[in-house]
Amino acid sequence: MSRAPISTKIVVAGGFGVGKTTFVGSVSEIEPLTTEALMTQASEGTDDLGPTPEKMTTTVAMDFGRITLADDLVLYLFGTPGQQRFWFMWDDLVRGAIGAVVMADTRRLEDCFPALDYFESCGFPYVVAVNHFEGTDRYEAPDVREALSVPPEAPIVIMDARERSTVLDSLLELVGHAVEVAPA
Repeated sequence: MSRAPISTKIVVAGGFGVGKTTFVGSVSEIEPLTTEALMTQASEGTDDLGPTPEKMTTTVAMDFGRITLADDLVLYLFGTPGQQRFWFMWDDLVRGAIGAVVMADTRRLEDCFPALDYFESCGFPYVVAVNHFEGTDRYEAPDVREALSVPPEAPIVIMDARERSTVLDSLLELVGHAVEVAPA
């Protein structure tokens, strides 16, 4: 008799256009479930497309992906929507998760403050994953930590959401951190 798989959940959060959908899609073994909608003129005054002028869609509910780690262990990834008008969904998306990856774009670090505030206020384990975009300046983790005032115990990783290996490294860093801070 085989036992039912054990599942665990990780949330991927951050500002608008930071790469959450790409992050989930880079590692999901299934076709990710996305709730992408075309950007319309209605969001023009709300969503800042300055750093990402080629962005044509946005997540309006969540992204969902899956990674089978072993025959009896499955990891589920839930990407949050980045715009403030969709934040009401976050409480439901994080329920049951072991931690969060907070994605940051160094062109607009201030966009990840709401996610950092959210996870810090509820004592939720998180890592900051700096998604390096082509053509932008590279910053070292200590510089990002200082700019964001991230506590020393929260890991910071520099990654590229398009590269599976760096996404996996970010997830491993989060799992290690979540285990480390979990009550005994």
